[in-house]
Amino acid sequence: MSNPQQLRYSKEHEWLSAVEDGVATVGITEFAANALGDVVYAQLPEVGDTVTAGETCGELESTKSVSDLYSPVTGEVTASNQDVVDDPALVNSAPFESGWLFKVRIAEEPKDLLSADEYSEFSGN
Repeated sequence: MSNPQQLRYSKEHEWLSAVEDGVATVGITEFAANALGDVVYAQLPEVGDTVTAGETCGELESTKSVSDLYSPVTGEVTASNQDVVDDPALVNSAPFESGWLFKVRIAEEPKDLLSADEYSEFSGN
């Protein structure tokens, strides 16, 4: 399993893309998607919602369990991936591509996000 080098990662297993015009994309890692099992339901934050770093902003339900979704940053949601709501399996099949979860205009970015190598060491993969 390879974590894309250009992304940053939280210890709650979310990834964050590079910021473009103040907006970044958020998703869960392949490690987290595999641990969850087949995702069958996604409840994502809605456009206009404010999310706070480290706090719950949605949930993913799999055939194994329900898992809270945590925001890796603080800001306002600018897009929510309706494709994932319609087809939650995208989280498993393409967690770093079409399985992204939401986009956020960042107000505050935590300093403890990990590089790909640091996340690989943290997650043991």
